[in-house]
Amino acid sequence: MLIGEKIKNIRELKNYTQEYIAFQLGITQSGYSKIEKGKTSLSLEKLEQLALILEVPLENIINFERNRYFNQNKCNDEQWSTDVRSKFELIKRLHDDKIVLLEKLIEKTDLELQFYKQNYGNL
Repeated sequence: MLIGEKIKNIRELKNYTQEYIAFQLGITQSGYSKIEKGKTSLSLEKLEQLALILEVPLENIINFERNRYFNQNKCNDEQWSTDVRSKFELIKRLHDDKIVLLEKLIEKTDLELQFYKQNYGNL
């Protein structure tokens, strides 16, 4: 799997949009799309920045394996129960991460509003 595909899969697991990641990177959505499609080379610095935005260690991006998260193999009841539990925990973590992200976005928006009110008044 190419690094762009790995980044895309992690982004989707985190339920982040391309627009959000592009904004965090300071690039356009179409520029970010090229990263996921492998049409743009990634520097180590940009990859580290992506790891921070996705809130995962750099190694997790490099070593990401889709089948770990989307296991489509048949398994017995005990394995199934364990898989369901671990997937539930993953979903809960992703949900909690999304709440934290939304709180950060609200805080950032509030700061921007304060800035505009201070500099331009209430229009």
